[in-house]
Amino acid sequence: MAKTMAKLQARARKTSRKNAVASRAKPKARLKARPKQTFNVSHFRAEDFRADGLRSYAKYRDLGMSKATNGLLQAHVIRLVPPCDPAVVSKRHFHDVDVQMIYVLKGWIKSEFEGQGEVTMREGAAWLQPPRIKHTVLDYSDDCELLEIILPAEFKTVELE
Repeated sequence: MAKTMAKLQARARKTSRKNAVASRAKPKARLKARPKQTFNVSHFRAEDFRADGLRSYAKYRDLGMSKATNGLLQAHVIRLVPPCDPAVVSKRHFHDVDVQMIYVLKGWIKSEFEGQGEVTMREGAAWLQPPRIKHTVLDYSDDCELLEIILPAEFKTVELE
């Protein structure tokens, strides 16, 4: 009986070591599957704001993260064009993304989110928009600037109106 117990304990230790080694190996394997990333710096230049983005009432400054991450994520600064015209901005929509995080750099923005109601975000506020949450921009200050980070870099925006 003592021999059988010793064998079982030895087998359990061996299995435990294999599991520990396997669990340590998984993160390395996962990292290999991620797109290769390169070092990237984006210094501020006013001329980098372009009106060729998703919305006609915004200028976008691409921070170069999509290229640096091989499409893993997109990051840009959005400068909303004053004055806010509700007829133009108040279109219900959602983004087909994995992650969307926004941070208010300057000013304020008022939006309505499905299940949350109206929310005004002011300078220093950050929020996470869950994937496909329906929302509407309602108003913004003349100096509104936002930092937006989205995964993946390429995604669809679906207008609901």
